[in-house]
Amino acid sequence: MSNKSFDIVVIGAGPGGYIAAIRAAQLGFNVACIDEWKNSEGGPAPGGTCTNVGCIPSKALLQSSENFDHAGHAFAEHGIKLANLEIDVARMLARKDSVVKQNNDGILYLFKKNKVTFFHGRGSFAKAVDGGYEIAVKGKADEVLQAKHVIVATGSSARALPGAAFDEERILSNDGALRIGAVPKRLGVVGSGVIGLEMGSVWRRLGADVTVLEALPNFLGAVDDGVAKEALKLFTKQGLKIQLGVRIDAVKSGKKAVTVSYVDAQGASQTLEVDRLIVSIGRVPHTEGLNAEGVGLALDERGAIVVDADCKTNLANVWAVGDVVRGPMLAHKAEEEGVAVAERIAGQHGHVNFNTIPWVIYTSPEIAWVGQTEQQLKAEGRAYKAGQFPFLANGRARALG
Repeated sequence: MSNKSFDIVVIGAGPGGYIAAIRAAQLGFNVACIDEWKNSEGGPAPGGTCTNVGCIPSKALLQSSENFDHAGHAFAEHGIKLANLEIDVARMLARKDSVVKQNNDGILYLFKKNKVTFFHGRGSFAKAVDGGYEIAVKGKADEVLQAKHVIVATGSSARALPGAAFDEERILSNDGALRIGAVPKRLGVVGSGVIGLEMGSVWRRLGADVTVLEALPNFLGAVDDGVAKEALKLFTKQGLKIQLGVRIDAVKSGKKAVTVSYVDAQGASQTLEVDRLIVSIGRVPHTEGLNAEGVGLALDERGAIVVDADCKTNLANVWAVGDVVRGPMLAHKAEEEGVAVAERIAGQHGHVNFNTIPWVIYTSPEIAWVGQTEQQLKAEGRAYKAGQFPFLANGRARALG
């Protein structure tokens, strides 16, 4: 066991953590970053949920499935005829894995280039000491690091339905949804948020019969009403069977199928039997194994680390960013917080404007928004002007089809 001292130790190498580490190193600090993600060979896989089982692999499969969908339905309009179109799911998954590995390797390269010391293992608080903290690293070789400042960026994990734990075979989180080895005949999705719609779209394009069950009465409640209504029409036309206002009563997983018992919006009891069930009902901050209680790090009722507007915790020189704190669980939000914290530690005025954080859903069409929606402005009684322009009137849009 070795002893090493750093100005800053970052726990977690997701978008918030690795960006914070690199920015801090650029500002002249001696920085270490700890991350426990492993690739299929057991080696380091920095990048967190976004790179490994979220943003990046989902976009790879979205692109592959969209290519297949276009080949089967849109190419003929352009005078391109294809016969005997086939899907090679294994090849799609292999391409997705290759894209992920390239991003993992890119982060490791950036660490080396910026002189960030990387430790592969699980990081946790050991104890507070004079001038900082001891951080334990549990990996192939256990380490104890001395840190003047600590930035916690441990991310989040998928929220499971009560009584229906993820087995990643029949009941799937975002992780399992990205590793389905063959197109399921019947796919159920609980939750019509970003993950549910994106994963539902992938497997629907590839031929699955997809049913989406959503507890809320309104579709995409965070989106402008007009956009949400048009999106619902388009997704329905694409073959997604979306039911709103449902209440899940029970989920039973068998050897060949998953049965979902629920009450629909009209109050009638219903049963849905599917081959696979993707559960995308949100995420929970990941603080397990951090030993927050051992050093008195304050957590809220959700298990998130309590921070102020500058991402400071209740402990001196301990900061937290990304999914493990309040606010939207978005990679670019975490990145902005990571940069801001590094600059704050350096005595600069790092700041994140949460009102200008963009949101995107990578369906077809893609949906993006930033700032307040029209309904939010109305509810606040604020004066505003609204403008619309039909994309169909754009010549480039017509050319694209």
